[in-house]
Amino acid sequence: MERVRCLIIGSGPAGYTAAIYTGRANISPVLYEGLQAGGQLTTTTEVENFPGFPEGVTGPQLMENMRSQAMKFGADIRMGIVTKVDFNQRPFKIEIDEEKELLADTVIIATGASAKYLGLDDEKKYAGMGVSACATCDGFFYRNKTVAVVGGGDTACEEATYLAGLARKVYLLVRKPYLRASKIMQDRVMGNDKIEVLFEHNAVGLYGDNGVEGVHVVRRKGEADETRYDLPIDGFFLAIGHRPNTEVFAPFIDCDETGYIITKDGTPRTNVAGVFAAGDVADTQYRQAVTAAGSGCKAAIEVERYLVENGL
Repeated sequence: MERVRCLIIGSGPAGYTAAIYTGRANISPVLYEGLQAGGQLTTTTEVENFPGFPEGVTGPQLMENMRSQAMKFGADIRMGIVTKVDFNQRPFKIEIDEEKELLADTVIIATGASAKYLGLDDEKKYAGMGVSACATCDGFFYRNKTVAVVGGGDTACEEATYLAGLARKVYLLVRKPYLRASKIMQDRVMGNDKIEVLFEHNAVGLYGDNGVEGVHVVRRKGEADETRYDLPIDGFFLAIGHRPNTEVFAPFIDCDETGYIITKDGTPRTNVAGVFAAGDVADTQYRQAVTAAGSGCKAAIEVERYLVENGL
């Protein structure tokens, strides 16, 4: 059975950065790319806030650059999905695609988090053409435009407030007749004259020729006074939460109630010595490419230290 010194699971900015650093440290990392090589950034058209690209760069290009850099330093990058792990034995045992097994002295989990969507066909149709799940990533493109944010929790209120600093008008579409957000976030939203909260509103579709031009909404869905109308907008932002991709690790790794991996004392260390977490899989706060890359670097340095300390 193949044995590797460092297995990296996931291929976004965190995974690729970890591969660059472990590769340069002569650890010969093996990285499995998972379902979506390049992670969430491959669904983003223009990235303008990653340092070193004053003219901006597309998400897929940025990921391809990182991938090439990791390979340059000897990372073995493979297609495949981790379907099972056993972190009780050492070296750790990992199953790929329900068939291949390998052993790893250390593991970096960088499987990311997937934004939750409403499940509308139009969300896929207009992906990268007006539909976004990250206001801080894409808000800049909607300066002086009209946008809608879907959600009623802290994330939605935060995104609406952020977008109000850029956009001309922000509609907050809330399914319930109230906001679930904390009092301070509710006050910020209600006190912002650029934000209009539309309670008991469901988005049921989007329309537009070359991108989002509006949203089909239903007010008081299923009630006697249900009304349907079209709301003209330029951008549609989902803020109904993220789902960390941690199911396969949950039997061994401590996670919070949402599924995010709990790390120790601001480091990438998990409750299992030799297993580290990097990127959005352990980040409930920032979820940016640059913070993911930084955590990938930290995880790689921790791997190097662990291998030396344990004579591996």
